[in-house]
Amino acid sequence: MPLYKTLTVNENTKALIWKIEESFEELSVGIQLTKNSTDRVSSMKSEIHRRGFLSVRHLLKEVGYADDDLVYDEFGKPHLKNGKHISITHSFTFSALIVSDNKPVGIDIEKQRDKIVKIAHKFTPIEEYNTIANHEALVSKLTIVWGAKESLYKIYGKKQLRFLENIYVEDFSFENDNTTAEIRYDGETFGYDVHFLEIDGFTCVYAF
Repeated sequence: MPLYKTLTVNENTKALIWKIEESFEELSVGIQLTKNSTDRVSSMKSEIHRRGFLSVRHLLKEVGYADDDLVYDEFGKPHLKNGKHISITHSFTFSALIVSDNKPVGIDIEKQRDKIVKIAHKFTPIEEYNTIANHEALVSKLTIVWGAKESLYKIYGKKQLRFLENIYVEDFSFENDNTTAEIRYDGETFGYDVHFLEIDGFTCVYAF
């Protein structure tokens, strides 16, 4: 079973990454879904989304939970019934989750693609990246910034945040695997630690 990587963030927080190599039928083995989850999977037209959904249930199993332990609020944010914090992500052939005993957490995994350069102005001040001459480095950095903002968006858990105006990511170097970020909204500022890693053409970012 391709549990790709386990990351011990701190004594209360753990992140897991799954590389999706199995068929939908193989991923179905040993996984008990609620009726609501069964209906969700049945409504998915994309095979990769269906496999991604099941791979997340395997990750849940790895940290001691079942599909029934997971509930979603009105904004679509996942919660564990026992009150611990969780965040989930899936992109093409990778899925990941992060669980914390005591702190809100967010995680995002993205495939590194050229198109992020074209949409960058929608989520970050693009003029700040003019000094990056190497295209691959630019794609890499923008993907990390997007992942960081997506992770904070998931932590906040409500729909009104705007990536460009409300979420700020401190500049970072590739030599480090971390930075900090802030949500600035409605007169308040919330700070978070952000960590990132690159795997097989994908970028995984998590925040807490």
